[in-house]
Amino acid sequence: MAALALVACLLFLTFSVTDGYLYHMEHVCVFNSSDPNDIEYLQIYNYNKLKIYSFSSTLDMFVGYTEFGIKQATYLNNDKDIIADVRANKERLCFHNIKLDYETALTKSAKPYVRLHSESPPEGSHSAMLVCIVYDFYPKQIRVTWLRDGQEATGEVTSTDEMPDGDWYYQVHSHLVYTPKSGEKITCVVEHASLDKPLHVDWDTSLPKSEKNKLAIGGAGLTLGVVLSLGGFLYYRKQCRGRILVPTD
Repeated sequence: MAALALVACLLFLTFSVTDGYLYHMEHVCVFNSSDPNDIEYLQIYNYNKLKIYSFSSTLDMFVGYTEFGIKQATYLNNDKDIIADVRANKERLCFHNIKLDYETALTKSAKPYVRLHSESPPEGSHSAMLVCIVYDFYPKQIRVTWLRDGQEATGEVTSTDEMPDGDWYYQVHSHLVYTPKSGEKITCVVEHASLDKPLHVDWDTSLPKSEKNKLAIGGAGLTLGVVLSLGGFLYYRKQCRGRILVPTD
């Protein structure tokens, strides 16, 4: 499965403490496979967080973004030795590093963790809403669908894009808005490169979560009431054993 990645290598960094000027240049390889035709090499020059000019292997030339950057790009494009050297960076920097990336990370996969829960639907709606949250998966490509009694639900489904967690893993949220039916089976289905077969997570529609909580609280209260009543009765019997009843006129 192809993966989209961005590899940036900071070559050098210079700055002045007194006036705060900051200048740096980056080597960047953008790729979606290890095929040379799918790789773009970029050499980017920045000054005070502003990109001033860069080289792109796709354009095969320098491009300026500021007045100074345009002058620099024109000068560099007219120097054959500089152009030849920067072209060679695609093979020298990208090919080697991308192969390492695929061997160590991009060909690996992490299985997703799925959590299914209900949420309150939009105000005024008589429908119900389920949320299927898929966590900690890699690579990014994933497919999340819903089944209602074995049939794929489409119109009632909305999903977020795959969101990076900042640690190479991703997460995605899928929402199903539906009208509850007695005995209906609802399933969140996850398909991912790390799984041998689609992962099915069923929603228990026997009772809404709120109703289950009410029953649990009610059951606990009833049990406590019985225990207290039994304790009071036993205490009363114990007190009665030591008493002598005297008739009164």
